[in-house]
Amino acid sequence: MVQEKEGQDQRIVLALCICSSCPSWVECGERGGYCSANVGRSRKIKKERGCICGGCPVAEKLGLVRDYFCTRGSEKKQMGR
Repeated sequence: MVQEKEGQDQRIVLALCICSSCPSWVECGERGGYCSANVGRSRKIKKERGCICGGCPVAEKLGLVRDYFCTRGSEKKQMGR
């Protein structure tokens, strides 16, 4: 049951995700959703060229306050959890 909920949460994150319109985005076959602990940071994005995480519907919906999830990892990771 937990795995089913995680799958639903991941679909919601990807449906609302705006990562591909970020200045730091690199077209590399990844789908985004880096704010999700299940996705984690990008394996391809290396340079921080601007961040739109603060204006993302996912960040707003989940109450996230950090940014640059693509290079720094999820909110939990950035908070040391």
